Amino acid sequence: MKAWTLANRPQGMPKPQDFALIEQALPELADGQVRVANRWLSVDPYMRGRMNDVKSYVPPFQLGEPMQGGAIGEVVESRSDGLAVGTLVSHMAGWRDEAVIPASQVQPLPDLPVDPQAFLGQFGMPGMTAYYGLLRIAEAKPGDTVFVSAAAGAVGSTVVQIAKAKGMTVIGSAGGADKGEWVRSLGADVVIDYKAGKPVVEALGEAAPDGIDVYFDNVGGDHLDAALAHARPGARFAICGMIDVYNDAKPTSLKYLARLIGNRVRIQGFIVSDFKDHQGFYRDMAAMLGEGKLQREETVFEGLDRMPEAFLALFSGGNKGKMLVKL
Repeated sequence: MKAWTLANRPQGMPKPQDFALIEQALPELADGQVRVANRWLSVDPYMRGRMNDVKSYVPPFQLGEPMQGGAIGEVVESRSDGLAVGTLVSHMAGWRDEAVIPASQVQPLPDLPVDPQAFLGQFGMPGMTAYYGLLRIAEAKPGDTVFVSAAAGAVGSTVVQIAKAKGMTVIGSAGGADKGEWVRSLGADVVIDYKAGKPVVEALGEAAPDGIDVYFDNVGGDHLDAALAHARPGARFAICGMIDVYNDAKPTSLKYLARLIGNRVRIQGFIVSDFKDHQGFYRDMAAMLGEGKLQREETVFEGLDRMPEAFLALFSGGNKGKMLVKL
């Protein structure tokens, strides 16, 4: 097995030399275990937090040990009655080409008319984050005006499409004309180009002169400030990520924080593992897919050796849609 590990704990933005590709022998299968050959690997912004040796909702990566992350693979050897050789599964033993893992830690892919790698994106963790954050945490409803940061990313682009499918007005923020045009093609009513030079707070005021009802936050920083500045009474904020501060100790400024008092703004952080039963998610997403209301975009790096490169590209806007590595 070849696997990526942390050679050093990054200080600020990770560097290529913070990662090391190692080789390890796989153990013989015990009862109840399977050997999986990985086909698709996921990189996600939350992984940056696991590179720090601090307590969080997931344990930190250990130096010298294979890193973990979402993966889609094929069972190539099995000592589990419930998993036959050839079954495609999702699991968390990513950042490597093969893994021996308990059958209880893999999930056969649902029978839906999408490519296998979609279960790392729109029909996997990012899609669930978008769905539950928008509809459960922010309690968004038809007629709401929704502001979405990082609207060209895996989570944000799905938020845009779900919100439009559910009858909402959507303002998306993305960096650059190409990404902005793509977000418009997904149905966004207005797109803010945060790289165009105009402060986000000013651009959002022009896009939503009557304010916003919902903010879906992937960024933090000036986007969160802008959302607070233009929050309507009773606005709901779903906070799933703050990529703006993952590589920097600077605090989010929150210069308009006092507005949450008079406007009774509700700000709630969440993680997708808060939600355990996904049948409603799959059913609703499949219905939207069948109605032609969902599009999916992927940025694909080829080969295990490009994992760190793909991961680092997340922090420079190098992805449109879901970032994947194909083996």
